[in-house]
Amino acid sequence: MPFGQYKDRYITRLPVHYLEWFSRKGFPKGQLGQYLATMFEIKTNGLDDILKPIIREHRYNHNR
Repeated sequence: MPFGQYKDRYITRLPVHYLEWFSRKGFPKGQLGQYLATMFEIKTNGLDDILKPIIREHRYNHNR
């Protein structure tokens, strides 16, 4: 996250209440807004498991 209270945190690690706030106030324009809106849908619909392979792959590649 490039700004705010959760600056420098991965979007996958943002708490649901923060994503809900964006949903009420409006997501930012552009790619960041699309990512936040997608994460909101994933988390509010209980689909967090689809993130596990992505997170695992990022950790593997990051630690190389």
